[in-house]
Order: sequence, then C-alpha cells, then structure tokens
Amino acid sequence: MKHDPGPGHPERPQRYTAVMNTAIMRDLLRLDTHPPNDDELALVHTRQYIELVVREVAQGRRQLSTGDTDLNEHSLDAARVAAGCVLSAVDAVFSCTVKNAFCAVRPPGHHAGAARGMGFCLFNNLAIAARYAQKKHGAERVLIADWDVHHGNGTQDIFYEDGSVLFFSTHQYPWYPGTGATSETGAGAGAGKTINCPFPAGSGREQIFGAFERQLLPRAKEFRPDLILISAGFDSRLGDPLGLFRLTDDDFRDLTLLMTNLAAQHCNGRLISVLEGGYSLEGLALAVEAHVRALAKS
Repeated sequence: MKHDPGPGHPERPQRYTAVMNTAIMRDLLRLDTHPPNDDELALVHTRQYIELVVREVAQGRRQLSTGDTDLNEHSLDAARVAAGCVLSAVDAVFSCTVKNAFCAVRPPGHHAGAARGMGFCLFNNLAIAARYAQKKHGAERVLIADWDVHHGNGTQDIFYEDGSVLFFSTHQYPWYPGTGATSETGAGAGAGKTINCPFPAGSGREQIFGAFERQLLPRAKEFRPDLILISAGFDSRLGDPLGLFRLTDDDFRDLTLLMTNLAAQHCNGRLISVLEGGYSLEGLALAVEAHVRALAKS
C-alpha cells in the first residue's frame, strides 16, 4: 500500500485493497513471507540493475531511469516484498503445504527485464520464481502462461534463449510495449519455447481461451512442466481502462480451471498465480474472485 506512483496513476494502492476485500480472501491460508536477498534477485537481474534501483529510490527519483516506472520512497521495499511473496509460494507448493497459490502483489513484474524496469515493473516476480524453483527445488522445466492484455516482454527476453522455460502469452497487438509478434519464438536452446498469440482489440473468449486450448495445451503436454506459473493480468477483462479485450469473469474461471487441470496432469498440481495488471477496481475484484475460487476448487 505504501508504493504510490502518484496521483491519477492506474497502478494505484487501491488495487491491493480491491483484491484483498474480495470474499474469497477471508477463506485462504496466508503464507508467511520475507523479502528476497540480492542473491535471489540476481538469479534474474544484473547486480548493476539492482544497485541502480536501490540508488535511484534512495535519491528520491520519481521515475526509474531505465523506463516508465514511477516511484516513491517505498517502491523498492514493495518490489522486494512482492518478489518474496512469490518465492514463499514456490517453497509452499514444493513442500506440499499447498497445491497452488495466488500472490496478491504490487508492483507487477512482467515488463521488467534483466537490466531494465519498465511498464510499472521493477523486478520480474515470475522470472525470479522460475529460477528460484530451478535452483532450490530442482525444477527442470517451468511453464509460464501470461494472459495480461499487455505482452510480457521482460519475461520473454529473460528466457528467450533458455530451453528450460516455456513462455506462452496472449495479448493485444499492436499495443504497449509493442512486442509479442508470432514470429518471436525463441532462439538458441530456447528455439520454439516462446509462443506468442497476439490478437486485435475487441478479442475475447473465442480467441484467447481458444489459443490456450489449441496452442498451449499440446505444447505443454510435450514440455511436461515441473511447475506452472501464471502472469495473471486482469486488464484483459471487459471494461478495463488500459486494454480493449473482452474477457469475462466466467472466462477467467475457465482459463484457471484449464491451467489447474494441466498442473494436475503434469506437476502434482503445482501452480502459482501472480497478479500483474487490472486497473478497473470493480472489474479487478470480480475477476480475482472468479480466478481464486477456481484455484481453490482444484
């Protein structure tokens, strides 16, 4: 709540309140967490970039020099705690404390690259979680699915040449940040491990759920993930001020059930969903409620 990018900013503290006030949150097991150390952040981010974030927040800058990420004096602490929440979720699913987890965190992370923050993001929460799962828990293959209306360019860049992570994204195109064409499929050891499904404004269930069914499911079955991570952006919901997709709350429920079924088939149910976008407070709360109820059913 203390990370406040400024008046009128869409990634406002009230997003967290809207999520936490949903009825389902009262029924969930809450996990203890702690901020990651620099070595854990450095599983993904360069030491120079971590030092830059520390320095620029301490200097009182209002925007990160690497991109369009607005700051205040609490932004670094919030970003560390957000990443720490996701690492705690990784520990919990691998210890079988829980089958799956939803991380209600901000700032979001999927635009942050190894040496650059952008698009409201400082640290890439999911990418750090994937590397942490591989290093600490021996996960050989991690699937990341991103249904945010914006392309997760940071996540794609981090794993573009890495064959141990399968990255799948549905997103509005052309739209911020301008990446995510179907031709972007990975390189080197990661060739074929990036799957982009760009769709025009106005797209909804037919296009997005259809892409998960027809493109992700067969590839995931070949890949056989040890862990599934979801970049859960709810700005792909109908009526969001920063996107022009038309997904409904029922669609998010069905996408979630598709992913939990996949997790049950391949990785003992291990699935972690991490909040990304979603900027209509009412729409965000309704979509999260549908999503988390579906997680709780698995």
